Amino acid sequence: MKIAILQFNIAWLQPTENLRRLDSFMKTKPVADVYMLPEMFSTGFVMQPKDIRENADSDALEWMKQQAYQSDSAICGSIAMKDGELFFNRFCFVKPDGSVTEYDKRHLFTYSGEQQHYTPGSKRVTVTYQGVRMLLEVCYDLRFPVWSRNRHDYDIILYVANWPTSRIKVWNTLLRARAIENQCYVAGANRIGSDPACNYCGCSAIIDPYGNPIVECGREQEGWIVADIDMVKLNAFRKKFPVLEDSDEFEIQTI
Repeated sequence: MKIAILQFNIAWLQPTENLRRLDSFMKTKPVADVYMLPEMFSTGFVMQPKDIRENADSDALEWMKQQAYQSDSAICGSIAMKDGELFFNRFCFVKPDGSVTEYDKRHLFTYSGEQQHYTPGSKRVTVTYQGVRMLLEVCYDLRFPVWSRNRHDYDIILYVANWPTSRIKVWNTLLRARAIENQCYVAGANRIGSDPACNYCGCSAIIDPYGNPIVECGREQEGWIVADIDMVKLNAFRKKFPVLEDSDEFEIQTI
C-alpha cells in the first residue's frame, strides 16, 4: 500500500479557497492508495465553529467523496463538523465507494480552549482498507500513548494535525515513539503557514516500525510525500520480535 501526505498552507477561515487550492494539488498528486490531509484542512484550527462549521453534507466532505471516487483511492483529514447541536473535530476517512469512517478527536487541546467549543469523542476507531488496519487519531491525541496503544488491532496510525513550530521537536519525537512502542507504521500529516495563534512548519513524515523515517517533508515546504507500507515486512518483524505478545492487558474508561 502507498500512503501520500499533503503538507500545505491552510488559508485561515477560507474553506472555498482551501478546496480550490486542494483541487490544484490533487492534479499533481503521486500515485497512492490513501491520501492524507492535515487537521481541519478546510478552515485551519478554528475555535469559532458556529461561524465556520461544516455539516454532514458539507462542501469539504463532498469534495473528499468526489476525490476518492475519481482517484479510486481513499482520502482522509479532519473537519470542524456540526452534528445535531454539537461540534466535533472529526477525522473522516473516505473510501472510493463514498463510505465514510468517522473518528471524533478524543483529547481536546485545553491549552487553546478547544474543549470550550467541541465535544470530545468517546470511541477509539480503526478502519481497514486494502488489507491494512489503520488507527485514526487527531493532533493532541499523539501525546496520550494509552489511547493509541496497539491492542493487536491495527498496522498503522494516521495522525492529522495542526502542530505548531514551537513544539515541533515534540511532534518529531512522539511520532517515532508511537511507532516503536506499538510496532507499527505511523503517518503524520501536519500543515505549514500561520493562523492568529500559531506558526506551523510542517515536518510531516511516515515512520517505519523501528522508528526510522521512511520519508519526511521539509520545514515550510508545500507538497506531497509518499511511502510504501510493507505488510510482509511488518508481519515478519512482529513474528520475529513479538513485542505486542508481551504487552499488558488494560481497559480504557471513557465518558
